[in-house]
Amino acid sequence: MKYKRILLKLSGESLMGEKQYGMDETRLAEYAEQIKEVAQQGVEIGIVIGGGNIFRGLSGTSQGFDRVKGDQMGMLATVINSLALSSALTAIGQKNRVFTAIRMEPIGELYTHQKAIEALQNKEIAIFSCGTGNPFFTTDTAAALRGVEIKADILLKGTRVNGVYTADPEKDPTASKFNEISFDEIYFRGLKVMDLTATTLCKENNLPLIVFNMDIPGNLKKVIFGENIGTYVHT
Repeated sequence: MKYKRILLKLSGESLMGEKQYGMDETRLAEYAEQIKEVAQQGVEIGIVIGGGNIFRGLSGTSQGFDRVKGDQMGMLATVINSLALSSALTAIGQKNRVFTAIRMEPIGELYTHQKAIEALQNKEIAIFSCGTGNPFFTTDTAAALRGVEIKADILLKGTRVNGVYTADPEKDPTASKFNEISFDEIYFRGLKVMDLTATTLCKENNLPLIVFNMDIPGNLKKVIFGENIGTYVHT
């Protein structure tokens, strides 16, 4: 096993599965099974989930929402997704705990990195919601921040594509995949992997990143055991 403690970033859109909005219960159950499978190997897992399947703050501003209010609505969307994943994990017997970056008891426990690390050491999945708790920051940045705070070995970004490409492979059939790439090269090439704040946090704190396809059951376990199925991003 290559990694002992991970921060897994899941996008809200991935929870939609085949749906156009909201959550696909089948996809949610598949994710829960993959996470439990890895937890049973002794891996300590922190998770950050986006909220784009319900509401995306930045797109809300184009509809006339105030940016701060829009981002706060996006934070609440991540709480809904976190509770859904927590429920799916509980249903299959996997201990977990939901943390919120803003005070929201009894829905979740107010996040501190000490409590999060205690949960991980207690073999609980720690689910971090509300992003960073501040507007103008994405859940990618929240994932990088939480990954650094809990001293994760790796940040895993589970997406619907199997790595980082020279262009969007869903739009450009000639796009080629990187097996590995540096954070600097991502920046200079202008690749849309994570936002600049997130990649800078990872680079400055020496937190490597793997981008992989989470929608294929078993892939999370393969990444944990070091199989080269995604793109490894490093300092």
